[in-house]
Amino acid sequence: MTEKEKSYAEMLYQPGDPELVADRDVTVKKVYEYNNMNPLDRSARQAAIREILGGAGENCVVEQPFFCTYGYNTTVGDNFFLNVNGKLMDSGKITIGNNVFIAPNVSIITEEHAMDVKQRAEGLEYTHPVTIGDNVWICTGAIILPGVTIGSNSVIGAGSVVTKDIPPDSLAVGNPCKVIRKLSQE
Repeated sequence: MTEKEKSYAEMLYQPGDPELVADRDVTVKKVYEYNNMNPLDRSARQAAIREILGGAGENCVVEQPFFCTYGYNTTVGDNFFLNVNGKLMDSGKITIGNNVFIAPNVSIITEEHAMDVKQRAEGLEYTHPVTIGDNVWICTGAIILPGVTIGSNSVIGAGSVVTKDIPPDSLAVGNPCKVIRKLSQE
């Protein structure tokens, strides 16, 4: 099993593996070029972001500056908007639905270091996928941690740290993020 396959299987893996390092180097170059594009050249930016992400629906807008670990591990649906300073730490899979709006300074993280000190010192880590449903709004400065699913039609409040799954149709806020009420679809 390759280190990449181990990461997808949520097993302990070595991110310093030469294949993964080479993949990250390619992404660093693409992201650097993207972040230095003319922000008003929207068609060129659309084409470039499609070369970075693993999949992007129609009307995908990713504002600059932007960061991702690999890019190819992230898929986004139609009408996706990621505001400035978006960080997609996608060593594991990130799957984002349609009509998702993400405010500035939001981080979505799939990696976690080993808890065992010896393994951590060796640089080993795990990944856990993050899934975000349709029609979700993630407000400024939120942090989405590994393994979280955010249900469709939900809103995550500014500055929230999402450590556990959020059910659909929820308004959730805080650190740790908790559901404070259900949202009506009326």
